[in-house]
Amino acid sequence: MSHDAQVYVRSQTEFEYIKQKRKKDMRNQVTTFAIMIFLTLIAFTTVAAGFSVYLIVPVILLLAAIQVVLQLYYFMHMSEKNHEVISFFLYSAVLLAFTFILTFLTIIWWG
Repeated sequence: MSHDAQVYVRSQTEFEYIKQKRKKDMRNQVTTFAIMIFLTLIAFTTVAAGFSVYLIVPVILLLAAIQVVLQLYYFMHMSEKNHEVISFFLYSAVLLAFTFILTFLTIIWWG
């Protein structure tokens, strides 16, 4: 009993296209990783410098939000096609969480 397996051989043009695309993706991931390391160093520096807590907390939360977006977009491949539904639910959850946190911070602030 033999198995008929079809083998697809890429042309040189397809090979070069895939190679360039992977090179670009890797460059984007390394750049994003460097940016996230830099943002982390900024967060550590603000704490080590002894700034006021009222400055440190918003700065760290802002840097964390930026890092979450970068990780989702580049490392979780949300920038690729066919992720529209997942992106919709994810961004809806982020909006809901932001509203939830803002609501309870407002209640605590004025309560």
